[in-house]
Amino acid sequence: MRLPRIYPILDTGAFEAREFSLTRAAAAWLEGGAGILQLRHKQHWARAVFDAARDIARMCREAGALFIVDDRADIAMLLEAGLHLGQDDLPPRDARRLLGSDAVIGFSSHNVRQVCAAGGEPVDYLAFGPVFPTASKRNPDPVTGIEALKECRALVEKPLVAIGGITRETAAGVWAAGADSVAVIGDLLPAELNSVSLRQRMEEWQRLATK
Repeated sequence: MRLPRIYPILDTGAFEAREFSLTRAAAAWLEGGAGILQLRHKQHWARAVFDAARDIARMCREAGALFIVDDRADIAMLLEAGLHLGQDDLPPRDARRLLGSDAVIGFSSHNVRQVCAAGGEPVDYLAFGPVFPTASKRNPDPVTGIEALKECRALVEKPLVAIGGITRETAAGVWAAGADSVAVIGDLLPAELNSVSLRQRMEEWQRLATK
């Protein structure tokens, strides 16, 4: 598959902390040109969260963008969405059996050994990181750095998504190291958070991706 160069992650904790609507954020990013959105929710899936996810799934379909649910194969099935798995989640082969051959499935890796093991899994892309220090996880894996990303690029043919602390200032170096796409959370959130600023930040990232 061919992934968009920018892989925005809607982290529910980040938006909840700033009291901003997930659906408004998704709409702004899609308007700004996002070709994929991942919903990352690490807490209980209350009905309000599921309703927001359903709305975002619909918006992505209407915009022609991929929608990916983090961790939860059951939610992905209900929403007819893609799925992103971590090392401690449902094994990729079991997820593939549930979601079928057409679903987009991604798989996180954090070191060269995991990348090599993941190369044979029935997934469409691999995520690798954290490339840089990140504040988006409570207990992040050790920072990998650019050199490890280059090493992993030479080991797998699947699309590679770099993640972890990537900013507008560092993205060019990450793409140059072989990443097909960069996953971004914090650097997509302007200091003044509103629909216009979110759209403009996404547009800024899209311009970077085409240089």
